[in-house]
This record gives sequence, C-alpha cells and structure tokens, in this order.
Amino acid sequence: MIKRIERAFSRRSLLKGAAASSLVIGAGGLPFPSLAQGAGVVRLRLLETTDVHVFVHPYDYYRDRPDDTVGLARAATLIRSAREDAPNAILVDNGDFLQGNPMGDYMAYERGLEDGDIHPIVKAMNTIGFDVGTLGNHEFNYGLSFLDKALAGANFPIVSANIATREGASPRDDATLVPPYTILERLVTDDAGESHTVRIAFIGFVPPQIMTWDRGHLEGNVTTRDIVDTAAAYVPMLREQADLVIALSHSGIAGGQRNGGEENASLHLAGIEGIDAIFTGHQHRVFPGPTYDGIEGASGDGALRGIPAAMAGFWGSHLGQIDLTLAQDGGRWRVLDYAVDNLPIYERVEREVHPLVESDEAVMASVAAEHEATIAYVNRAVGQISAPVNSYFALVADDPSVQIVSQAQTWYIEQMMQGTEWAGLPILSAAAPFKAGGRGGPDYYTVVPAGPIAIRNVADLYLYPNTIRAVAIDGATVREWLEMSAGMFNQVAPGQADQPLLNPSFPSYNFDVIDGVTYEIDLSQPARYDADGNLVNPGAHRIVNLRHDGQPIDPGQRFVVATNNYRASGGGNFPGNDGSTIIFEGPDTNRDIIVRYIVDQGTINPSADGNWSFAPLAEGTSVVFETSPGAVEYADTVAGVEPAGEGADGFALYRLSLAG
Repeated sequence: MIKRIERAFSRRSLLKGAAASSLVIGAGGLPFPSLAQGAGVVRLRLLETTDVHVFVHPYDYYRDRPDDTVGLARAATLIRSAREDAPNAILVDNGDFLQGNPMGDYMAYERGLEDGDIHPIVKAMNTIGFDVGTLGNHEFNYGLSFLDKALAGANFPIVSANIATREGASPRDDATLVPPYTILERLVTDDAGESHTVRIAFIGFVPPQIMTWDRGHLEGNVTTRDIVDTAAAYVPMLREQADLVIALSHSGIAGGQRNGGEENASLHLAGIEGIDAIFTGHQHRVFPGPTYDGIEGASGDGALRGIPAAMAGFWGSHLGQIDLTLAQDGGRWRVLDYAVDNLPIYERVEREVHPLVESDEAVMASVAAEHEATIAYVNRAVGQISAPVNSYFALVADDPSVQIVSQAQTWYIEQMMQGTEWAGLPILSAAAPFKAGGRGGPDYYTVVPAGPIAIRNVADLYLYPNTIRAVAIDGATVREWLEMSAGMFNQVAPGQADQPLLNPSFPSYNFDVIDGVTYEIDLSQPARYDADGNLVNPGAHRIVNLRHDGQPIDPGQRFVVATNNYRASGGGNFPGNDGSTIIFEGPDTNRDIIVRYIVDQGTINPSADGNWSFAPLAEGTSVVFETSPGAVEYADTVAGVEPAGEGADGFALYRLSLAG
C-alpha cells in the first residue's frame, strides 16, 4: 500500500499567452498539467528509475539488515500506482543498474552468467515491465562479455547512441554497441476517451569518460563520442520519424561553458532543438531540487533550458515523473504543458527513516533466490580483525578503514615489483574513504565490528570492483596528487570558530590518502585544484611538511604508488595520472587483494599510523563537519573532536579544533 504523499507540483505553460494551467487530480492524488480538456488532449506520463545499482530488495548487504531507503521493489509500488493513475504511461531506466552492491558482485564473480541465464536485476525489471532503458557507466565494470549476457535477458530495448564498436564519418554512421535509439508506437487515450497513435523516440547517452574508467575492458573494443555532438546528429532525424523525442541521459547537470566531452552534459543536451524531455542521472541526486539552485538554465519547476527534465535519486530512492499534456498541431503531437516531480520511497523525520511504500511482492519474489545466495556469499568469514573499524571520521583524520586498504595494496605491489626494473623503489599506496556520508546519507559509512571479518565487511571497506594498478611518479607529483586530494576541504580563516570544513562538491572517493609519506594540510591556504582537477590557485600550497623516511621529500625521487584502475587512468583528473605513468596492471580487483591480504595475515590489526593531519592554526580556530549519529560511540578516538549538535537530514554535527 502507498501511504498518502502530500506534494506540491510545479507547472509551466509552453504556450505563449495561454491561460493559466489547471491541475487534473487522478485517483491516486497525483496531478496532471492541463490547458484544456476534451478530444485531442492527451496526458502522457513518463516514469524514470536511475542508478538502481542492483538494489532490488530493501536490504543493506553490508550491514546484513533491512533498509527502508533503498530498493527497486519499493519503487515498483510507486510505479504501479502511477500507472493506475495514468493509463498513458511509459517507464524508463536511465542506467547504472548492473553493478553497485554485493548482489552484482556475487553474480559477476561467484555465480556468473551462462547463456540463457537472466541477471536478477533484469528479472526484476522484466517483472515490473520497463519499456526502455539505457546504459550507465557502471554497466561496463564487469566487462563487455558479461554485459552482453546480462542485456540478452531484457524484455525491453536498451539504447545508447554514443558508444561505437566502429566509428564512421559521423555519429549516425557509427556501428554502435547497442541500438542508438528506439521508437515506441503507442495507442493512447485522450480526455474524451478517443484513441490515438503517438510515436515516441528514446535515445540514450553515457559519459564518454567510460573509456578512462574502464579502459581495461573497453580499449580496443569500443570508442565514445561527445554526448551533445551525438544528439545533434540524431535528433533532427528522429523528429522526422517520431512525434516526441525523449533523451535518456546517464549524465548529470552542471553549469558553465561547454567545452566538449563533458561528463555531466544534460544541461547542454537540453540546448539541442527537438528534444521534448530529458531524464538525467549519474550524480545520485534529485532534480528538481535545491542541489541545483543557482545553476543558470536549471529551473525549480523541473526544466533544463525550458525542457522538462527529472533525475530520480539512486538505489531506487525515488520514482521520477514527467507528465506531459499533448495536443496535435498540423497532424503532429506537441507538448503543451508539463509537470515534473520525484516521488520518494521514504521520508526522514529528524533522524528517523519512515517508509512511504511497501515492497512489491512479485518483484521481491523474482529475485528471492539470488537475494538469499548473496547474503550467504557476503557472510563468509575470511579472517579476523582485532578491533572495530568505522569511517565516521575518515575525512578529518587518518583512519583505519583507509589504512587497511593501503596496507593490502602495498603488500600486493611489493610482491609484483620483485624482479622488475622498479624493484627497490619506495612503494607508496593511495586509498580513499568510499563510504563517508555525503549524498549517501547519515547511514552511509563503513562499520566493521571486531571478530570474524567476512566478504561483506571487505566489500564495505572497498565498494567498487576496481582493479589494482601501480604508477611510477616523482616526489613533485606525489605533492601535486596530495594537493588535489586536499580540495576536500574549504579554506579556513585562522582564529575563527565553527567554520564549515568539507567541500560539498568534492566526492569522498577522490580524497586520496597516500601512505608511505607523512604530511600536513594547511587549511589557511586556498585549494590549489578545484573538484574537477583544474589548477585554480597556482600560488597556493596546502601540503606542508611532506616527508619520506623522516626527510623532506625529494621532488626528483622516483616512487611506485599502488592505486586502482580508475585513478591511474585519469579518474578524478589527478596530476600525473592520465594512464601514461602506469607500470603495472593487475588482473585482481582491489577488493580481492584485501581478502587475500586478510587470509595471509590471519588476523589484522586496524590502527591508523597518523601519517597525515591538519597543520595547527591560531588559537580559537575550529571547524564543523557532519557525520553519522553513530559516530558518538567513537568520538573520543579522534583528538580535538567533540559533538556540536544536530546536522541536517539526519546527520550529527561535530566540531574539530585546529588550534596549535
């Protein structure tokens, strides 16, 4: 059953001089935009899921317990209600469905897919009855062969226009990995009960950066094109063949000037004439919403440059909804009006999560066997851990959850370098906290209790199926790498109290800590690089007292740095990491290396070595940051930290003294 959701819907008339729109309320209480009623006026509802990442059941496999904030099965209940309320409804998925939680890893690494097998996320999507989908960047994490087998089970078309197996003279001449678009011909009913045929084209796009992020799987097999250039080639043709053109853009929303090749290109995509609506994703956010306030061209009623658009969160947290009012003009259908919203599966009241829907039982049943097998898989013990580990303070102090990853990477690369030309060079290790709150919410932290450590705990420490890499760089580049990482923090004025510490535009997975050197971060300096890796303050240097073996680092000394394929190939745009410095490409995932390290050690002792800290500032200097309410149990483990009240959206607020 759906609990009643009282929501305000935004509307925008696309007819100049038209009377103000009215709202037609359906049985479910969800409104449709309307300029008029009667024959020839059609209400078309477009529904979106995005960034589901294999979350079908409302379950947290890392903590082995139910989770009311996730699950396609919960979104399926919203989908059913939305369809009942609007007979002319089409459901799309906007990508990143195949990877992202332990069920995805279980299917890829443990069980596998034989010809004819249907992947559980595809089973769930078939059960719900998706009409069309597109590919996200994480669809490529397990390789093209696995992807092909997974897509073969889908009962709906999956499209993407800017991934080519062979490039032609223009995007339309490319041989694409999957069909670039599909045209659905639908019989719809107007307000007077009369039937009409509407032809709707759906075209998909993925960030071209997949060639960097999954180079090992893709290089030599596919190429990518710019999203906007590809759309410009296809959309005029689609306008001739279809009444409506809908873009499935697995790409986020970002302002600024277009330079080409943007990862988050949906706002620029909206500038292509002929697109009637855009579904966006990739950023794990909600549009329309306050996150995008202040971006020119992104309006609060759910439009990008006047084109209706929606982004429906992540992990099944929301159902995106674009309601279009259509009328015929010269024999062709066109959009008269729209309303955009995202319907949540839960609400958070203070620190409590309250589910707004129950799970769809048919969807739950479709993957019940794989769900139980995943639970058994992730609870397998691989060793012992002598003390509890958490990531509650991983962004403000050297942290055991990151230390374990670095130790395992160093252990592995030391063995791989033996007998090579790189043997004897100092080995450093770069690792970042993946689960550190942020957009994931106040429960999105790593928590590993003392005692037996299982695969689910390792997956909690290292979320992504990255593979091991080693790069060879000099001491000057080590410093620049750390300067980029220090963009995690805002600039701090010495002597002032309770200044916000964390830069919300900087993702935690780009906050690399490099072990094997010691250093301090001087927050009185501005960030040298912005979140995109651009050098914005050439005279600024936050990294101070950088030392190796107790001595100031030699800018010309060579180092081997253990890292992952994402970072080594250019992910995050870190200095010195563009693929050209890679000296070793391992076949093993970083997560498997952690498992092997724990098995080798038997018992691991998770203690941070304190190799980095903030440089002390003037008396009275303090900063505040948000973390989980669960951090209270461990606050005394970090020097200078104390509770500072309630944060927003269920977070707890903490204070850190920076006074010398």
